[in-house]
Amino acid sequence: MATSSLTGKRAALVLGMAWLVVIVVCGGLAAYVQIFGKAAAPKTEAAETVTGVIERAVAPKKAVVAKSAVPPVAVAAPQLFETPAGGIAPAQLSASELAAVAAMAPPASPAPSKPVPVQPVAAAEPVITLPPVAGGPNIANPALLEKTPEGYLPRISDTGIWPLHAYATPVAAGNHPRIAIVIGGLGISAKATSAAITMLPSGVTLAFAPYANDVQRWVSLARQKGHEVLLQVPMEPYDFPDSDPGQYTLRSSVGEEGNIKRLSWSLSRITGYVGVTNLLGARFLSDSGSLEPVLTTLMRRGLMFYDNGAANRSVAKDVAGRLGSPFAQANLTIDSIQASLEIDHRLADLETEARAKGSAAGSGFVYPVTVERVTLWARSLPGRGFVLVPISAIVATEKK
Repeated sequence: MATSSLTGKRAALVLGMAWLVVIVVCGGLAAYVQIFGKAAAPKTEAAETVTGVIERAVAPKKAVVAKSAVPPVAVAAPQLFETPAGGIAPAQLSASELAAVAAMAPPASPAPSKPVPVQPVAAAEPVITLPPVAGGPNIANPALLEKTPEGYLPRISDTGIWPLHAYATPVAAGNHPRIAIVIGGLGISAKATSAAITMLPSGVTLAFAPYANDVQRWVSLARQKGHEVLLQVPMEPYDFPDSDPGQYTLRSSVGEEGNIKRLSWSLSRITGYVGVTNLLGARFLSDSGSLEPVLTTLMRRGLMFYDNGAANRSVAKDVAGRLGSPFAQANLTIDSIQASLEIDHRLADLETEARAKGSAAGSGFVYPVTVERVTLWARSLPGRGFVLVPISAIVATEKK
């Protein structure tokens, strides 16, 4: 009995230990799964993170590839001279030109802490072309040109020849009354300029504004057609700035140095002219203190001054007489009223003035009606005993 009781206790102990082993093994398996199962999760997170990094790294490359497929960018052509209202069309650069531009570019550098001042680019030096006109009028005599920072300016030659005389149109001697007609405003409209040069008789003097890029080409054509040429210099009117002839306008408030610099710019725009006339300028021509340095400069450069008569209070005649500089002044404006009959009446008034004084000068603008009436009037002028002459011939008459 005692033996059987002992055996039963041993069996229960073995069974308990077996269950303990089972419980321990199961607990160990659970712990293993719990521990090693949790450690596998970061592998998935790490894979997602690398994928995101790759996508962010590839995205810019895709953008660069897409950008390189864009056609070459249109780059504006360099502006070497002043441009008309239409401007200059952009020039398309080829692949080789773009590569050359890239090769010339300096390497990129960090942005400076302070803005770097931009250095102004020196303007291209104006070039005067000397067109070969066999047997034709003199357009650009190198002996009469002086190279200056402003460009080429007219000058008296080393042998004493004045541009006034070198570029003057010869006139036959005679005692007939002389009439000079000066038509201004050329070089502003290509159509009007071409019509005036082609239609008007060679005895008519043409005055060119200095602003157009191709003004020298028109002057050269006018000289080939036998026209004498004046340069119109912008001068301050009474209603300035409502009427503004441009940034190079001679003004009483600028001072002598400023006005001479502005004058030099205008003088450098063309060559082949005998002198200067005013573009507007009623206020400036009434100021003797401002006008005298200008007329002195013109005389020293061998040029005349023609007052177109638009300024009622002009003192140009008095200042020129005091300086002894070559000068002529319009007796009247022929097209103050732009009507055929009114222009014809003014031309008749010029004939009366010329018959009484031996010479007369009239000014007009390059209106189509003015060009038409002057052309018709000039055809019958010799039959009435008059001679149509360039403006330089009137200066010579007045100096006698």
